[in-house]
Amino acid sequence: MKNSIILIGLVFFFLFSCSKDDMGKEVQVKTIVINGDALLSSTPKQLTAAVLPSDANKKEVSWSVSDTEIAVITETGLLTGIKNGTVKVTATATDGSGVKGDKTYTVSGITEPTVFVESVTITSATIINGQPLQLTTQIAPANATNKTISWTVSSQAIATISAEGLLTPKTNGTVTVTATTTDGSGKSGQLQITISGVTTVYPTTIRGESILLWQRNNGGWGKAIADLNDYNVAPTAQEKTTALASKNNTDTTIDNGHVVTELRWLLADYKTTQNPNYLAAAEKAIDWLFLAQYANGGWPQYYPDKSGYRHQITYNDNAIANVMNLMWDIIKSKNNLDLVNSAYKDKATVAFDKGIDIILKTQITYKGKKTVWCAQHDEVTLQPALARAYELPSFSGSESVAIVRVLMLVEQPSAAVKQAVKDAVDWFNGAKITGIKTEKINDASQSSGQDVVVVAAPGNIIWARFYDLVNNEPFFCGRDGIAKKTLAEIENERRVGYSWYGNWPSALIGSEYTNWKAKHGL
Repeated sequence: MKNSIILIGLVFFFLFSCSKDDMGKEVQVKTIVINGDALLSSTPKQLTAAVLPSDANKKEVSWSVSDTEIAVITETGLLTGIKNGTVKVTATATDGSGVKGDKTYTVSGITEPTVFVESVTITSATIINGQPLQLTTQIAPANATNKTISWTVSSQAIATISAEGLLTPKTNGTVTVTATTTDGSGKSGQLQITISGVTTVYPTTIRGESILLWQRNNGGWGKAIADLNDYNVAPTAQEKTTALASKNNTDTTIDNGHVVTELRWLLADYKTTQNPNYLAAAEKAIDWLFLAQYANGGWPQYYPDKSGYRHQITYNDNAIANVMNLMWDIIKSKNNLDLVNSAYKDKATVAFDKGIDIILKTQITYKGKKTVWCAQHDEVTLQPALARAYELPSFSGSESVAIVRVLMLVEQPSAAVKQAVKDAVDWFNGAKITGIKTEKINDASQSSGQDVVVVAAPGNIIWARFYDLVNNEPFFCGRDGIAKKTLAEIENERRVGYSWYGNWPSALIGSEYTNWKAKHGL
């Protein structure tokens, strides 16, 4: 009996351990099978695919054909024959796994040449009573073989549209409607429709309304609400006046978690209230992020105000890492980003890929080897740059951690990405500081009444926030802009008001790096 109990206990321990290890891991596609028979007549056929395993995180596939003279296929899998013959259709996983499934179709029964649509025009329309409106199109030529249209809207926060083109308003505003052919011609028509007369009252939250109030007209937010948790407090009459008067300000920023945090909270509140104003504001913020990105892939700290150091590519306080994680969530439809317009996925993929490229290009080389990153880089030269007086060009022991984690998101990392991660981890291991820690103490002799001191801590491992670019050694800096070798040498205000030491890389260079290497066979 005792042995049986031990055996059962071991089995439960093994099962629990496995489930714990697998927790949070992304399940990729392993197999794709195109459903149905392999015959295609003159009538278009809607294809579907079985994607396994059933718990794969992303089951979407892209469609392609081997010969567009025989048949064409839309991005949703509608296969249309053009002339008799055989054609191979391929369904490819879009999760980065590279898995494909294919089937060869025999096309028969086509007696006349296929006539493709050449133009689509949506009949002009406006909604002034807040009621649903049936849209119509003019399709040319009149004898087009397949006149079926698919309908989409630019923002489901403003209105939704059915497969038949019935536009249903949700709130007042302007929405762009797109009618796209399904015959493989790739033709589409667009119409911007103004909606008014909607009187529906939606539930609200204090946080959601406060975030809407402080959102600038360009879609971003400034730092008027320095503590983001203050959005949970109803604004005063004076704050409302100030917010409304600052709507056209251009001090919008990704610093200190702004924009990314606000839009994530808006989506969370939209999910609970279905208030379309929250979704519309979140999508407007995403549009701002796309617009703010440099052509080379970086993001400035502020946009469009680029005065001072605001123009620099900013990793400081994980600004770009926060944006990159948001883009990843859009791509993967995770963490409420499945609620936004699906058209953002392609844009986010481009933005994310460009972001990875600039991360690789800004990784600092020291004595012939890549290392980590500075908290900010010049957007033209890509070199480490000065920000505030005490934020000198340097190797960052803090911000570089989030950057490496972004690189680790890449599902099929290139040799360059793999090397960048390895080089950064090597630098972190070499930059360890052992045997000390910091303590915050009360000290009445100091202007702040507090101080931060370095004390002995046998066996403890920490890292400095900054390491100099010449000797790769920790340094500390006050508002005078002069680097010092010890924390005690800078003024009290900066000692207690900034994070100079931390254990930021410890989890990264431990289990996270080990698991990442195992995942990619390294």
